[in-house]
Amino acid sequence: MNKIEIIAHRGASATCPENTMSAFERALELGATGIETDVQMSADGRLVLIHDETLQRTAGRVGWVKDCTYDTLRTLDAGSWFHADFAGESIPSLEILFNLVHGKRILLNLELKNGIVPYKGMEEKVVQMIREWKMEQQVVLSSFNHASLVKCKRIAPDIRTALLYMEKLYRPHDYAAKLEASALHPYKLAVAKEEVAAALAQGIVTYPFTVNDPGEMQMMIDMGVQGIITDFPDVLASLMTVRAH
Repeated sequence: MNKIEIIAHRGASATCPENTMSAFERALELGATGIETDVQMSADGRLVLIHDETLQRTAGRVGWVKDCTYDTLRTLDAGSWFHADFAGESIPSLEILFNLVHGKRILLNLELKNGIVPYKGMEEKVVQMIREWKMEQQVVLSSFNHASLVKCKRIAPDIRTALLYMEKLYRPHDYAAKLEASALHPYKLAVAKEEVAAALAQGIVTYPFTVNDPGEMQMMIDMGVQGIITDFPDVLASLMTVRAH
């Protein structure tokens, strides 16, 4: 049986507040082979890990990530919204996550959140940090902003890119090949077995998101996907263990 990458969506976000170090550390404990997280930029150009462009939902503050300095962002409470046990969890910088996974056999999927806010210079900053940490073989860059991924590829042809998309695409493997992407990251309802096979024939892997139900996980595995992005890495890990026996 082929190995399936178990990619923890925003970390183990079913059991910990998303995109926090608690969630990332827990993901590794629960058997994740990869971590997916969202990258944005502070007002002073630091790369920070948070999903929403605004702070209200997960950090309890009115305002935009782009308008706050890193020193301000890291003082915010990004855990209490999830559960009181996580009060005081901070918004991590990308370096802090790199420090956790550097040198480990963990795939790091960085989603560039530059569709609503056009963060100037984000691609260059992310690539520079990947280079500094020598993480070229460990990181894949994904985004719904495919123009940004093409830019990343021009800056760093050796770093993998993955196309995020919600609706079914016509011959997505051909589109991915044209953009020199290494992977397709479709919404789970946009996956088709024949397209997964056609992509793999071109050396392009398929990792659907966000697959949390064991039955849906099984369906994706039966379609031949090479990885699954999930809030429940432990559920997928146990499913894979059962299949292996």
